[in-house]
Amino acid sequence: MAYENETLRWPTNLDHAAIVRRLVEVRAAAEASGFAELAAHLANVEGMSSAQIGASVIAAMSVVQEKAEHRSIATQLEMIAMNLKNL
Repeated sequence: MAYENETLRWPTNLDHAAIVRRLVEVRAAAEASGFAELAAHLANVEGMSSAQIGASVIAAMSVVQEKAEHRSIATQLEMIAMNLKNL
């Protein structure tokens, strides 16, 4: 009960490299779980411009929100989305 009102503490100061690194991890998790549609949205994220990364994250979030079994991936994308302003 002590954690009933606990707030998630997410980093909101990730720089471009850290955002890309996290997206590569999300892509690997999607590939490992057979979620090819999500992995495709994050393909080649290492070479994308900031605008392309932002569009890919939003598209990936749209795909994953319909898949309850991938909630942990959705949570990672939400955290990344909060950092898109830092690109």
